[in-house]
Amino acid sequence: MVAPAPRAPTPPAAAAAVLVLSLLLLHVAVIGKCAAAAAAAGAANVTSFRPGDELRRYRRVQALLRRLNKPSLRTIQSPDGDVIDCVPAHLQPAFDHPRLRGQRPLGPPVRPSGHRRRPNDTADAGAQLWAVSGASCPEGSVPVRRITEADVLRASSARRFGRAPTARARRRDSVSGGHEHAVGYVAGDEYYGARASINVWAPTVSTATEFSLSQIWVIGGSFGNDLNTIEAGWQVSPQLYGDNSPRFFTYWTTDAYQTTGCYNLLCSGFVQTNSRIAMGAAISPTSGYKGGQFDISLLIWKDPNHGNWWLEFGSGELVGYWPSFLFSHLASHASMVQFGGEVVDTRADGAHTATQMGSGHFPGEGFGRSSYFRNLEVVDWDNSLIPLTTFHVTADHPSCYDIQGGVNAVWGNYFYYGGPGRNVRCT
Repeated sequence: MVAPAPRAPTPPAAAAAVLVLSLLLLHVAVIGKCAAAAAAAGAANVTSFRPGDELRRYRRVQALLRRLNKPSLRTIQSPDGDVIDCVPAHLQPAFDHPRLRGQRPLGPPVRPSGHRRRPNDTADAGAQLWAVSGASCPEGSVPVRRITEADVLRASSARRFGRAPTARARRRDSVSGGHEHAVGYVAGDEYYGARASINVWAPTVSTATEFSLSQIWVIGGSFGNDLNTIEAGWQVSPQLYGDNSPRFFTYWTTDAYQTTGCYNLLCSGFVQTNSRIAMGAAISPTSGYKGGQFDISLLIWKDPNHGNWWLEFGSGELVGYWPSFLFSHLASHASMVQFGGEVVDTRADGAHTATQMGSGHFPGEGFGRSSYFRNLEVVDWDNSLIPLTTFHVTADHPSCYDIQGGVNAVWGNYFYYGGPGRNVRCT
């Protein structure tokens, strides 16, 4: 529904600073008394408190919120607690980029030949919770999930908010920094896009700093500091979103996740053109074990006319594009495409995480129980969707998360993947 009240005003900076500083000074006084008591009792260590550091952190968080949360034409309250702002398309975060400032979103691109709706024995999960009541944004605006102070404070720092850990820069078919994968991939040619349908689940994520995702990777460069990726799919990330719902997301980087790129619209980069799809919003419905199966279709491809990388979600919904100037290797083409799942294993209690991948069940259980990718295709140099050749599947730890591929007349190239994480064979 549409909320009748506008966003609460931000207090004047000076007043806010005085209030925060007063609270911090009070905290310092309390800490000082506690420290004196601890010293008298012979305590060995006293935690130091630096009010200047806390004030700087507060100011960084507020500055980030002002930059990300743009003025809106309409505000929509989602049933799951999200607030969706309908932001004029030319004011979205992408247009803070120096190369885009003062411009407006481009019109629709040329779609790949062979683009059509595939035979479907499952139903679409293309709806998003914020829009189930029929709420929508006016034409000329884009729905943007509002970022809260709590969202930012869950991150390791305001500077890293919305960015993936740098450990993800290593090969997807090897363990790196606690990231584990079960993926299929093609390599050794020039690729101009990829397409797949993915069924959506709500896997259990064990700790707030872990996540579980299923996505397409379009990759250029090496797996060193020059890695370029474009990514789209669904993910459960309590740290990023504050809940355990599967959400539609995108990501990009041009330097192996170090300083460039971000999730969704959390930096200047991706240009959204759609007024009905909100990036980072929860997907509904989701698949159930031995129950209904719901999937989303994703297509990423390079527009042959302008060179930008476009994203389509569901039944022909153009979401937006990544400008080609963001990239080095992907400015021309991709050298690898990957499909599959990824989880983070922090080993918080010393054992392998119980965070689930996909449905949380192994691929051997098959349809209705395991998660899948189907109708896998790539886009060739002629802007045509074609079947995969020399397709490989690999899993870092098959006893924790596994993958099994196949080909048939209805699903084309497909695979089942995922698993429960910790079990008697995965410790």
